[in-house]
Amino acid sequence: MSLSAPTALGPDPLGPDPGPRPLPDVETPLRRVVREFSQSWLALCAPLVTPQNPYDLMQLDILDGRLPPGSVSATGMTYWLGTDEQGRDMLSGILYGLRISLGVGVSSALFAALVGTTLGLIAAYAGGRTESAVMRIVDLQLSFPSILVALMILAFLGKGVMNVVLALIIVEWAAYARTARGTALVERRKEYIEAAECLAIPRWRILFRHLLPNCLPPLIVIVTVQVARAIALEATLSFLGLGVPVTEPSLGLLIANGYQYMLSGKFWMSFYPGVALLITIVAINLVGDHLRDVLNPRSHS
Repeated sequence: MSLSAPTALGPDPLGPDPGPRPLPDVETPLRRVVREFSQSWLALCAPLVTPQNPYDLMQLDILDGRLPPGSVSATGMTYWLGTDEQGRDMLSGILYGLRISLGVGVSSALFAALVGTTLGLIAAYAGGRTESAVMRIVDLQLSFPSILVALMILAFLGKGVMNVVLALIIVEWAAYARTARGTALVERRKEYIEAAECLAIPRWRILFRHLLPNCLPPLIVIVTVQVARAIALEATLSFLGLGVPVTEPSLGLLIANGYQYMLSGKFWMSFYPGVALLITIVAINLVGDHLRDVLNPRSHS
């Protein structure tokens, strides 16, 4: 039996195969985190991008005080967000104040995370009386309102950026200690910790080399939330007159300086710093939400 050659098929009605299609460029949560963090360069580089140093008295003109947004000075400089009562450019003042607010919030959150995480890990790993003592102090700390504790500390220490940072560290460390202890108690029962103990590895190495890296994901999310909380608390303290000094004003102090002019129609002195504070806190909270999505394994399943 002879085999006949295969008959040729007609043209494909669907047309030629275009091959594999490229995947769409989807913005991941990690890309959104990087993008939102990159927006803070304006505050960090305020001396380079602002048209005026608002705290250099040689650059101020009292005749330019309380100018509305969009006004032009005698020297030809445009005040896009207006000026305050001393003739400072509000845009420059907001960027300088945002730099101080971010510095206070980030530094206090990081140092509080260092103290609270260390105590939480020690409490979870040691157990017994050590754990009871640390957690009772944490419960006592969290039972008081944060603003009340910060006011008491600053009433004793006085104004100053370092005093505000110290007060915020004392207020915030307990949240990290409770989170670190809860996460470490779960990791403490796992096999790799038992294996490390069987190998006679020193306790400090088990804590910081094996236990700490596995407790970091929830702590990183807590850091972003606490940074926003620290900025809001610092702004409240500065608005009440117990925060940073006048020579280093943050957004809260800018709001306080223009608050007395709100009812006289010169709203921009407090309104624009308040908007900048709101955008900063919301942006940091969004960063925390995106970090939670990135660090949560269930969101990738």
